[in-house]
Amino acid sequence: MTDTRRPHPRLRSAALTSTAVLAAAALTACGGGSGAGSGAAKAAETPRTKVAVNLSGEQAKAGEPVKVSLTEGDKLDGVTVTDAKGGTLTGQISTDGKSWTSARTTSPGTRYTVEAKAAGATATKAEFGTAVADKVNKVTLAPGRNTTVGIAHPLSIVFDNPVKNRAEVEKRLKVTTSNDTEGSWGWMMDYSGKDRVDWRPKEYWKSGTKVSLKADLNGVDSGKGGGWFVRDYRTNFTIGKNQVVKIDLDGHRLKLVRDGQQVEDVAMSAGTPGGKKASWRGKTVLMSKEGTINMRSETVGLTGSDSYDKMVDYSMRLTWSGMYAHAAPWNKAYFGNTNRSSGCIGMSTSDARSVYDQVQVGDPFEVTGSAAKGTQALNNGYGNWNVSWADWQTRSALKG
Repeated sequence: MTDTRRPHPRLRSAALTSTAVLAAAALTACGGGSGAGSGAAKAAETPRTKVAVNLSGEQAKAGEPVKVSLTEGDKLDGVTVTDAKGGTLTGQISTDGKSWTSARTTSPGTRYTVEAKAAGATATKAEFGTAVADKVNKVTLAPGRNTTVGIAHPLSIVFDNPVKNRAEVEKRLKVTTSNDTEGSWGWMMDYSGKDRVDWRPKEYWKSGTKVSLKADLNGVDSGKGGGWFVRDYRTNFTIGKNQVVKIDLDGHRLKLVRDGQQVEDVAMSAGTPGGKKASWRGKTVLMSKEGTINMRSETVGLTGSDSYDKMVDYSMRLTWSGMYAHAAPWNKAYFGNTNRSSGCIGMSTSDARSVYDQVQVGDPFEVTGSAAKGTQALNNGYGNWNVSWADWQTRSALKG
């Protein structure tokens, strides 16, 4: 008895699209025609492209390029590799036309379709899937997309998990600027304890510069304990006004300079010298404008007679460790003559409002003077500018 049951669609597909060697399926003309000269007969004579693909099955290794080799025929005409979400792996045919290799590697937990065509042959397809990642790594980017920032803001990437394959990751990070700004990546441990890499220009950005980042990380292995990246990332930002805030700890003055011209000069009182309450010196960067916030002494390690719990207006964050510039009307007796705060740069409410309204996230706050507890650390906010250009470049996984 003849078995008229159709094969299961999945099994039938697998039989026709084996990734090891893809062969032609026999074509048969049906119905009447004029013999060998008919269109159907000519179609039957056209061979199907035969290729071998290096990846196959449902648990193929992620992080590998796709390689397609021609097993019969003269040259490949073209190869396309697409994933289930419509993404494409671009690649290049070898000079002899016998093989094709993708420019990027495969991503974990992804299904791919390979379509290849040789000269004088019909196209053929293959499918495979990659194993799911045991752990996924993600990133946080700063500045955010479509933002405008000051001339000192670095392009900063913080990773959720450790990055051991730093060179491989850095290769996938492409910065483009509108004026060919010279810069370099530098790796560090963020204040949060996570791995971080920043792209810093050699000098402060030029006002009006447009910056974009393409982080093509999909399919990259972070290394031991870090997991896989399973997507790409993009951000872009513009450099705003050319302005610098200059803080003189010894002279007790804060000055705002825009395009080389001083536009503000206000009295202030900084951190009390000689202990934990002193301010940091160095080139810091305005991280955020936080408005009115609650400041409590225990968050910065001050207790006992140094305790405080205040609602503070016009707060401008300079470090992760809690150094701000802000309004401090309770300290007005010391403005312009004595440093007597718990580490922050305090001003009158009206002066703080004026400064707050004019500064932009990413503006450099250049703090000078002897009445400091040291120089702001590289990772305590954006201390990038406290490292020389030569030393900064050594922090690149590709240049160091």
